[in-house]
Amino acid sequence: MVKNMSTRNFLEEFKFQLFSGTMTNRLVIVNVLVFIFIVLLEAIFRLLKMDGAIIENFCSLIFTLDTNIQEFIFKPWGLFTSILSHFDFWHLLFNMVFLYFSGSYFERLFGAKKLLLTYIFGGLVGGIFEIGAESLFPLLQNTQQLVVGASGSIMALFTALAFYSPNTKINLFGIIPIKIYFIALFFLVQDLIGIGSDDHIAHFAHLGGATFGILSIRNIQSNKNILNRLQKIIEDFKLTFKGKKKTKNTEFSKVKTDEEYNYERKLKQEKTDVILDKIAKSGYESLSKSEKDFLFNQSKNG
Repeated sequence: MVKNMSTRNFLEEFKFQLFSGTMTNRLVIVNVLVFIFIVLLEAIFRLLKMDGAIIENFCSLIFTLDTNIQEFIFKPWGLFTSILSHFDFWHLLFNMVFLYFSGSYFERLFGAKKLLLTYIFGGLVGGIFEIGAESLFPLLQNTQQLVVGASGSIMALFTALAFYSPNTKINLFGIIPIKIYFIALFFLVQDLIGIGSDDHIAHFAHLGGATFGILSIRNIQSNKNILNRLQKIIEDFKLTFKGKKKTKNTEFSKVKTDEEYNYERKLKQEKTDVILDKIAKSGYESLSKSEKDFLFNQSKNG
């Protein structure tokens, strides 16, 4: 009886985190589920005594990004599926630990929507960088690398944090305080050094993700910011299908005038801007409890 109760509670918690948890937790869960699916798929193929090359080719077809432009044209979905897929357990573990900590911090500051946009577009830009590098540089041409993993997406998140709040400190190995900015620079330099080497690491994907991360955080409070623009495009697109229904519901539920709503929104945005400026100068830990609570509530709404 106790065992069934524990199982039920675990499943309920899992379902809650997947559908209603933080965006960071949901991204981690999706990555883990995709990995489990790949492992089960490989196990089934082995049980059916299928040739190892067939298993490898099938998984590569579905879950990897082919950096050869001629091959990519016939499997463009790899640009997206690759940022949610891992073939190696340790690769998955390292990326998910990194995603959890950097994603949680990013989500507290900027909200779930911006986190998801940065993850997706950071990964996509990283993939495009990798494809472009193979097409442009003779050393990489005709190598036909297969890229898989969320590293580009995570680099986008981590680099964005580092360039937005460079003075934030992380306890390296739990004991050595070091500014997040220096850790990001270390990873960037490591990728620059690794370019052209035979280490089977998609360095250009990392650099592409980092580039998007830096761009995404510029003028984060402005309507011209790339994340704010992407968010507006998506909202406008959704309204083309739900606009009439939303307008109808708003008319019945509206309790404030437009002037009151806009004034309150302006005040909240001004307070948010002040808090974000404080974080950029002194780090997240410099905030008071009330400021952290306010920022958390604002991040849930956008």
